[in-house]
Amino acid sequence: MSISRIKSQIISQECIAEGIFSMWLCAPGIAQEARPGQFVSVYSKDRSRLLPRPISICETDRRRGWIRLVYRIAGLGTLEFSSYGPSDELEIMGPLGNGYDLDAASAAGRSDISAASCTAILAAGGIGIPPMLELAKELECKKIIVLGYRDELFLNKEFAKLGRVVISTEDGSAGTCGNVLDAIREQDISGDVIYSCGPTPMLRAVKKYAADCSIPAWISLEERMACGVGACLACVCRSTEKDSHSNVNNKRVCRDGPVFDAREVEI
Repeated sequence: MSISRIKSQIISQECIAEGIFSMWLCAPGIAQEARPGQFVSVYSKDRSRLLPRPISICETDRRRGWIRLVYRIAGLGTLEFSSYGPSDELEIMGPLGNGYDLDAASAAGRSDISAASCTAILAAGGIGIPPMLELAKELECKKIIVLGYRDELFLNKEFAKLGRVVISTEDGSAGTCGNVLDAIREQDISGDVIYSCGPTPMLRAVKKYAADCSIPAWISLEERMACGVGACLACVCRSTEKDSHSNVNNKRVCRDGPVFDAREVEI
């Protein structure tokens, strides 16, 4: 898979929830190559901010050569990105990292059934929700999509076109009051494999739940990154096996991940 560093024209940008923006960019090469779960590095035009911001790819439109980024304003870099509009350009690099296994039967370790016969649970929380949209589009199996919010909902109507959607909110304003695991238990949801993305406490709970239910879980880790290509070792996480690159129990989230078999990493 080739990685491109390009100047990409913004097609559109809109605020879809408080502090959360949806941006479509023209990036034909990246759109063709990207898999669900991968990300791009987005560079600031302010050269005092040297490091790019890693942002997950929410959707791809391969016919048009577009990619969609849905991100939360978390600092000066993302605040800058939110100020741009159509015809502005951003420098981006990608696609980076690895993605989810799109064969649900393979991801579940089930050689006895077809992918279409599998049930996949997609569990996502907060800004971990956007990268699951392309995954939901491309998985060819039954999907139960469990989305966790603090309060304000976003993207939920788009997910509803792709599978059964279950909502949880921390304040109880919609769906189950609590987190995604509370919703899974309340709705008595079961499946063959879990795909997950979100904050570390949520992923830790998903990993334990999957182990208790004896089903595989594939999790996408959030980590501060620098180079985005695995050279600087700034985004390592603890792994259960030694990394062939560093010969210690570490994995590089940007290069070996961000998607891991939950059994590979300690969180």
